[in-house]
Amino acid sequence: MKGLLLGILLIAILGIGGVVYRNAVEHPSQPIVCPLDAIVCPDGTPISRVGSSCTFLACPPPNVSLSDIGIAFVLPDGFMSSSRPGDTGDLVMQYSMPVGSSTANITISRFMIETSPDSTSSPQATALSTIQQTAIGGASGAPVSATSFSSTVLGGHRFTVVSIERFEGVIDTAYYLARSTDVLRFDAIDRGADWTNPSLNISTLPAHAALRELLTTLQWQ
Repeated sequence: MKGLLLGILLIAILGIGGVVYRNAVEHPSQPIVCPLDAIVCPDGTPISRVGSSCTFLACPPPNVSLSDIGIAFVLPDGFMSSSRPGDTGDLVMQYSMPVGSSTANITISRFMIETSPDSTSSPQATALSTIQQTAIGGASGAPVSATSFSSTVLGGHRFTVVSIERFEGVIDTAYYLARSTDVLRFDAIDRGADWTNPSLNISTLPAHAALRELLTTLQWQ
């Protein structure tokens, strides 16, 4: 009886081994070869596909990706995330850096472009109206004057530049980027500056210089 059981067990082992061998011969394991394309991070670092799913790794710091609004950029040295609001409000992200006894801030906001009932309105005009409606002076609480508007090109993108506030040591300048369905607003906010000095070059202030540096690396979809 014991011999019979051993015989049955041996047959079973041989049968399983044969199936495994046949499967290995007919379906040999092949190394996964991912496509050779790559993405380039905002700081110029190339990232290739990896793993069995051939996905791209996230760009390493100081690269920052805000996937919910489809942008990526290089965060300037010294700035750190100081808030991440929820789904309410227009503010998307805020970064800050200590400067003496004060702070320099960079904020990013998003405003959806409302569909105009006038079908003849161009997308550019609709985006401009969104900018005009959201360019509100911090001290006055009223829309800023048309003389506060200018434009510049940074990193190949054209921005509408608006002087939002220059009062009581606070200098806030907004850089608007119009896209097809929304407008992104990037604010540079410096505190404790010599705001009454007519010769002050605000582009040299910490937040203003850092934001312009950030915008030259901006990638968006």
